[in-house]
Amino acid sequence: MRILVVNGPNLNMLEKRDATHYGSFSLGMIEESLSGTFPEIEFEMYQSNIEGEIVGKLQSADANYNGIVINPAAYSHYSLAIRDALELCNIPKIEVHLSNIHGREEFRQHSVTAAACNGVVAGLKEISYIAAVFALNKMING
Repeated sequence: MRILVVNGPNLNMLEKRDATHYGSFSLGMIEESLSGTFPEIEFEMYQSNIEGEIVGKLQSADANYNGIVINPAAYSHYSLAIRDALELCNIPKIEVHLSNIHGREEFRQHSVTAAACNGVVAGLKEISYIAAVFALNKMING
């Protein structure tokens, strides 16, 4: 099984962000955690600060992956382009957020991209990714 893990803007700088909200893991550490927890799954980690690059990666996902874990970061609150690209994907998709977006500032509490996904995991810091992969694995393999 192959899972694409897409990370949006500023997630390449996790170790510099507020650990209270985002935890103390870097993206590299999250990848190591996923690979260690799910050794039978092949992960491709992808991060971009550019909306159009994320859209392009999602557009090619159906042909190359069994599922998607996506943390659109700030794009989750306003990117209709990413939402549209997610809607075009015919594979299971789980949106993740490190912080509990529902307990944060009002502008962060709504995700336009979440409706194009099969589910959302938020607020568990790096464990959000593990929970999302667990869910995808169950959706794909039963």
